[in-house]
Amino acid sequence: MQSKDKLDLAVKAVDDKKAYAITALDMRGVSLVADYFVICHGNSEVQVEAISREVKDRANIAGLDVKRLEGLEEARWVLIDLNDVIVHVFHKDERTYYNLEKLWGDAQTIELESIIQA
Repeated sequence: MQSKDKLDLAVKAVDDKKAYAITALDMRGVSLVADYFVICHGNSEVQVEAISREVKDRANIAGLDVKRLEGLEEARWVLIDLNDVIVHVFHKDERTYYNLEKLWGDAQTIELESIIQA
């Protein structure tokens, strides 16, 4: 599966669980860590956990290997590593504090409307 397909899968998964302020950053040429970051948040630990599990479950159904899933126990900042796509699911308070969009300000923001509506 290509990294763009993984991006689509992750964005649809978080959107289906009603994640807030979904953002995708094109990390190619900015970082060697991944091609894309997906960043979103939930308003409670329960929602953060549900969003994270949906991404993991959909990745597994698609036959993708989830390299790492960290932070699920606390559900304050969950990182889901799909190799070339990394999904960050924050609790709303943590998202403001860490502000990854500003930290990775050199990365281009990807328009997600076409992915969500597909």
